[in-house]
Amino acid sequence: MSKPTHSTALTRRSFNRLLGAGTAALMVPATARRVSAQDADTLRIGFVGPRSGPLGIFGDGDAFLVEHFNRTHVDGIEIGGRRYGVQILLADTQSDPVRGSLVTRDLITGEAPDLIITASTPETVNPVADACEAAGVPCLSTTAPWESFYFGRGARPGAPSPFRWTYHFCFGTGNFVTLYDDQWQQVQTNRKVGILAPNDADGNAIRMGLLPALAEKGWDILDPGPYENGAGDFTRHIAAFRDAGVEIVNAFPFPPDFPVFWRQAAQQGLAQRVKVMQMAKAGLFAAELESMGALGYGLHAGAYWHPEFPFASAATGLNNTEIAQGFEAATGKQWNQQVGATASLLDAAVAALRASGAPRDKAAVAGALATLRCDTAVGPIDFTAGPVPNCAQTHLVGVQWNRAAQGPWQYQLDVVSNADHPAVPLTAPMTAYQLGG
Repeated sequence: MSKPTHSTALTRRSFNRLLGAGTAALMVPATARRVSAQDADTLRIGFVGPRSGPLGIFGDGDAFLVEHFNRTHVDGIEIGGRRYGVQILLADTQSDPVRGSLVTRDLITGEAPDLIITASTPETVNPVADACEAAGVPCLSTTAPWESFYFGRGARPGAPSPFRWTYHFCFGTGNFVTLYDDQWQQVQTNRKVGILAPNDADGNAIRMGLLPALAEKGWDILDPGPYENGAGDFTRHIAAFRDAGVEIVNAFPFPPDFPVFWRQAAQQGLAQRVKVMQMAKAGLFAAELESMGALGYGLHAGAYWHPEFPFASAATGLNNTEIAQGFEAATGKQWNQQVGATASLLDAAVAALRASGAPRDKAAVAGALATLRCDTAVGPIDFTAGPVPNCAQTHLVGVQWNRAAQGPWQYQLDVVSNADHPAVPLTAPMTAYQLGG
C-alpha cells in the first residue's frame, strides 16, 4: 500500500475535490441479493448521507461497509420465523441540508423504504430526520451531538418528545465535559479556554450546554461569538484569544474551515502560545492534518470511534481492527472515525428490524427503536436509558495526532484520555502542542 500524497496548501475547492473522489460509485443501490422492488420478502433500508461536498469525507467508508454488509447478509435476515432479503438504497445529500431533505422525500415516495438511516453532523441528520418524521417513516441516525438532534429540531427540556418516528444515538455535551476536563488537566495551562464555534446547530448546542458546564468545572471560558460556516477571516477570534492569553482553544468548525483558522492563528502569533488545540467536528480525518504539514502535529481531538475500541460490528462481520484495516486496503486511505460509527449504525438498524418482529410494519419498527438495546462497533447502546426520549448516548475518548512511528501513514491517532470511555485502552500520554511538532 502506498502512502497517499496531498497538497500542503488546502483550499475549500481542492478539499472538496479530494474528499469527493470516488463517490460516483455510491449513487446506485447496493443490494444484498438480486430481488424485485415489489418483493414482499425484501426489506429496504434507505441510507442518506454526505458523499460529496464539504462533508463528503464522512461518507468515504460507506461503499466498503455496504459491501461487507451484503456479504454478511447474502442469505437475508430471519425475523419472526420468516427470512427477508435486504436492499440498501444510497442517496447523497451533497453536504446540503436542503438537498438532504429533498432526496429523503424522493427516496420515501419513490422507493418506499422500511427504515431510513443517516449519519454525519446535524446538517445531514436533522433535515433527513424531519423529512422522515413528516412522512411517518422510521429513521435511525448517529454522529451529531444528541442535543443538536433533539433540541435542534424543536424538542423542549422537560416536555414530552414531539417525535414518534425518529431516533438517534451519539455522544452529547456531557461526554465532552468529562473528556475535556480530564484531557486538559494532563497539560499544565492557565485554564483559559478560547471557544471557536459557528452559528449553526452544533454551535447553539455548545453554547447552551457545554460552555456553562466547563465553566462550572473551573475553566475560564472566552467565547468571542459565532461566525458563519465558510468564513475566510478569523482575525477577530484570533485577536480575542491572543489578547486574553488563552492557552487552550476549543474549536467546532466544518473540516474545510479549520485549516483556514489554524494557518491564520500561526501567522498572527496565536499558535505559538497555545498548549492545547482541541478540535471537534474538524480534526477527525488524516487528510485534514496532512494538508497542514507541520502545523498538524500534536493537535488534540475527541474520538467517537477508534480501532482500539474493544467491540465488533455484527452487521458487517468485522471487529474494529478489521474495519480499520479493511477500509485502508479497500480505499488506499488511512482509517477514519466515521467508518466505525457508520458500522455501528448498520448494527443498530439490523437489531431494530429484528426486534420489531414485523419489519414491514413501520409502527413496529419505530416501537423497536424506542426500546432498542444492542451491541455495536462503538459499544453498547440503550434507548431505554435516555438521556431524553428518542436518544441513546455513546461515549468519547481523547486523542492526539502524532507523527507516525512506522507504517505508510504520516500520522497516528493516539488515545490519550479514556475518562468518558474506560473500556478503551490508552495508547500514549498526552503532550502539549508545539508549533511544528
